[in-house]
Amino acid sequence: MPKKPDRGSNGQDFDAVIASSSKKPEPKKAHKGSGAKARTKESVALKESGKRKRWNYPRKGLGPIHRWLPSWRFMIASIFAVVAVGLGVFATLYATLKVPEASEIAVAQRTTVYYSDGETVMGTFADYDREAVALDTLPDFVPHALVASEDQSFYTNNGIDVRGIARALVNNVTGGAQQGGSTLTQQYVERFYLGTTTGYAGKVKEAILALKVDRQQSKDEILENYLNTIYFGRGAYGIEIASQKYFGVSASDLTLSQTALLIGVIPAPSAWDPAVDPDQAQVRWTRVLRNMVSEGYITQDEADAQTFPDTLDTTVASSYAGTTGYLLSTVESELVDSGDFTADDLSTGGYKIITTIDKDKQQAAVDAVNNLPDDRPDNNYVGLVSVDPKTGAIYAMYGGADYLERQRNAVTQDRAQGGSTFKPFALVSALEQGYSLDTTYASYSPMKIDDIEVQNFDGSNRGNINLLTATKFSVNTVFVQLNQDVGPANTQEVAIRAGLPENTPGLDATTTNVLGSASPHPIDMAKVYATYANQGVQHDTYIVNSVQSTDGTAVYTGANEGERVFSEDVMAQLTYALEGVTESGATGETAGELGRPVAGKTGTSSGPWSAWFCGYIPQMVTIVDMYQIGENGEEEVLSGFGDHPYAIGGGSFPADVWLDYMKSATAGMDVEDFPDLPAGTATSEPTSAPSPTATEEVTQTPSASPSQTTAPTIETTEPTEPVEPTTPATVEPTTDEPTSAPSSSPATEPTDATNGQNSQRSSSTTTHKSDDNT
Repeated sequence: MPKKPDRGSNGQDFDAVIASSSKKPEPKKAHKGSGAKARTKESVALKESGKRKRWNYPRKGLGPIHRWLPSWRFMIASIFAVVAVGLGVFATLYATLKVPEASEIAVAQRTTVYYSDGETVMGTFADYDREAVALDTLPDFVPHALVASEDQSFYTNNGIDVRGIARALVNNVTGGAQQGGSTLTQQYVERFYLGTTTGYAGKVKEAILALKVDRQQSKDEILENYLNTIYFGRGAYGIEIASQKYFGVSASDLTLSQTALLIGVIPAPSAWDPAVDPDQAQVRWTRVLRNMVSEGYITQDEADAQTFPDTLDTTVASSYAGTTGYLLSTVESELVDSGDFTADDLSTGGYKIITTIDKDKQQAAVDAVNNLPDDRPDNNYVGLVSVDPKTGAIYAMYGGADYLERQRNAVTQDRAQGGSTFKPFALVSALEQGYSLDTTYASYSPMKIDDIEVQNFDGSNRGNINLLTATKFSVNTVFVQLNQDVGPANTQEVAIRAGLPENTPGLDATTTNVLGSASPHPIDMAKVYATYANQGVQHDTYIVNSVQSTDGTAVYTGANEGERVFSEDVMAQLTYALEGVTESGATGETAGELGRPVAGKTGTSSGPWSAWFCGYIPQMVTIVDMYQIGENGEEEVLSGFGDHPYAIGGGSFPADVWLDYMKSATAGMDVEDFPDLPAGTATSEPTSAPSPTATEEVTQTPSASPSQTTAPTIETTEPTEPVEPTTPATVEPTTDEPTSAPSSSPATEPTDATNGQNSQRSSSTTTHKSDDNT
C-alpha cells in the first residue's frame, strides 16, 4: 500500500511547498504613489552596478511638470548659496570701497571736451569753482531746509532708505521714469561715482558706500560735505559759491528766503534757475518753506513772512571765452537735444566728450575771418562752417569772435537771406523733370513776369542763354522763368528734401522763392550743399563724435546713417553746373583759385542785406555768410569796407574768407575729381556773354515760352496777384539758446519798412533785383 505524503499541521503538502519556494515570485504591478519604491530600486540597481547618478532631472516617476521642478533640498541649498555669495560680495565691497574726500568729489564732477584727436582739450562746461565752509558758520535753517526738502528721514536712517529703493526699483522695472530712491548720504557719495551708479550694480555700490559713510561720519559731517560739493548751477559747486553767484553774499549771510531758493533748485539747478524758469523756481521755493513748516523747523507765520528773493544776473563761465565758447555751447546743445543728457548731467557728470572739430582746421577758420580788413564795421558778422559730406561731421565752425561778449552763434542761431544760393533748388527740380542743362531762356533785364518785375544784379542782357550759362553768371531773369515752368512748389519741396527745415522763415511756394527770400541758418545750408557734394546721400550734421563716462564706457555716438534723397545722375549734372560758377569771369571765380575741382554758388540778397558763398570739393563743404545787424536787432544793408567800399556780394568777402580757409584746411588732402556726367548728357560749355552797354535799355517783353532743347512743356498755375516774399530777420529770436549760459537779449524782428528784400512795391508790381555779379 503506497505511503501517503507527509503534510504539515495545516494539511499542506511539503513537497509542494518546497517546489513553490524554489520559484521566483512574480513582481507586483506598480501602483500610483509607488515612485519612492521605484526610486529605491533604481538606486539599489545603480549601486550594485557601480555607477553613480550625477543629475536627477528630469526626475523619474513624477508627473510631466513635477518631474522638472527642483526638490526642496535643492531650493534650500540654492538660497543659502545666493545669500553666502551676496554676503561675500557685500563684505568685499565694504572692505575695498574708499570713502572719498570732499575735494575729490568736486574734481570728479568736471566734464572735459576734446578736439577730434581725443587728446587736445577744448574746454570744460563749467569752471571749477568751489570754496568749502564749516557747517557751524551757516545759519541753522540751511541744514534744516536741506533735510526738509531732500531727506526727511536723514537723522534716523542709516544712509539708505530701503522703502525708497524698493519704490524706485518697482517704478523702474515697470517702465516708469528712472528713480534712484536716494538719501542725502547716497546723493553725497554719488557725486564721486557719478556716471557709474546709473545701473542696478552701480546703485548697489552706491548704497554700500552710503552705509559705510554713515558709520564713519557724523550726520553733521555728512551735511557739511554735501553742502560743499553739491552743484547749484551757474558753475557753482557748494553753497558758498552759490550764495555769491545767486545773491552776492557769503553763505553765512543767507536769509531764510534765499536759502529756500538755493535748496529748492538742487534737483535741476540749470533748468530751475529763476533766470531760466522763474515760475518753477517759485514753486520749488514754496515747497521748501512748506516742508520746513511740516517738519517743525519754522512756524507758518515765519513762512508767510517770506518774499521771493531777487537774484543777480547770470554770467557766462570764463571757459567759454573767445571763439571756442561757440563750439562748447553747440556741443552742449546737441547733447541736450538728443534727450540722453541734461545740462546738469554735462556740468557734473565727469564725462569725456570727443568732438568732430579738427583743431588745425578750426584755427584756419578763425584766421580766415580775422584776415578781413581792419575797417570792417563792428556790427558786421560772419558765420563759417565746414563739414565732411560723407558723414555730416563738422570740421570747423566760426560762430563769433567772443562768446562772453555775444551769446548768439552766427552758424546755428543767426539767419540771413539766402539769395541766389537757392537757385540750385530750381535747377534740381528741372533736372528731375527732364530738363537739360542746355535748355535756353531769354536773359534781358528788367523782365516783367506776370505782375512781377525781375532784374539781374548787373542789369545785363546776355541774350538767349542755356542753364549752364545762367548758373555761371547767376542770371535772375532766367531762373525766375525756369521756376515758373517747373513749379515753385516743386522748388520748395526740393529745398526741404535737400535739408532745409520746413519752417525756415520765408520759405514759400511763390515764383520768386528761387531768388532766396527765405532766411536759413548757415548750418542748414551746410547740410544742403553736403547733400550735393555727397551725390545725393544726406547726413545730419553733428559736432559730437562720442561721449565716455568716468569709467571709459562709451555712452553716446554722434554718427548717423545717410539717406539718399537725390539720384546720382541729377547730382552729377548739378555739380557740373556749379563748377562753372568758380571758373574765371564767373560770380565765384575767387574760389577757383584753390587749384583743385571746386563747385559752389554765390548768394547776395537785395540791398545787399546778406552775402554768401557755398562751395565744396568732394571731401569738404564750407559755407560762409556775411550780414549786418542794427542797434535794435534789425537787419541792415551791408556797409562797404576794405577793397569793396560800395558793394559787397557773395563773390567778394565771403568768397575771400572761403578761399583763405580752404587753402589751409585742404593742405595735404588728396585731390579728387567730381563724378563724370551721365552718358548722353549734353556737355556744352557755358558761353561767355557780351558785356551790356551802360546805356542799353531793354524794352522787350518775354515770349510766351522759352526756347528749349530737350525740356518738356509744363503748364503751371501762376499767382493772380503779386506775392511779396516773406522777409525774415537776419537774427531770429529763438528758444534754442545754449543751456549752459543765458543768451543776450534777443534781436527784434525787422518790419517790412526796415527790410531791403521788399523793394519799392506798388499795388501792381514788385521789383526783384538779387544776385552776385559784383
